[in-house]
Amino acid sequence: MIRQLRVKTNAKTELVDITQGVQRLVTESGIRSGLCYVYVPHTTSGITINENTDPNVGRDILKELNKVIPFDDNYGHHEGNSAAHIKSTIVGVSKAVMVDEGRLALGTWQSIFYCEFDGPRDRRVYVKVMKD
Repeated sequence: MIRQLRVKTNAKTELVDITQGVQRLVTESGIRSGLCYVYVPHTTSGITINENTDPNVGRDILKELNKVIPFDDNYGHHEGNSAAHIKSTIVGVSKAVMVDEGRLALGTWQSIFYCEFDGPRDRRVYVKVMKD
């Protein structure tokens, strides 16, 4: 069964920690050992796993992505959000996380982040938990 999380973003680019919401869906699934697949069905966003303790890490990630892929770079796409499409392609739209003893098997400092590259928007994240 595929579950859904809703994410409301507030900025043009933003990393939103969705770990608690994903863990809630893992717990509700009742699966103790398996795989949790997290996917975003949007072409201008992504999913990443990174440090959750120092908010500067997320800021630095966005700063560098915005530097390497600027918002305005004479792109041909008429909607004006080519940079967001490129960032989505580089970051990726999904992650798989192992589930052990009913918990996401993340490292001590890791969280799952929804990556907004064309906000603010109301978005969806799909989560599927599969048993071993």
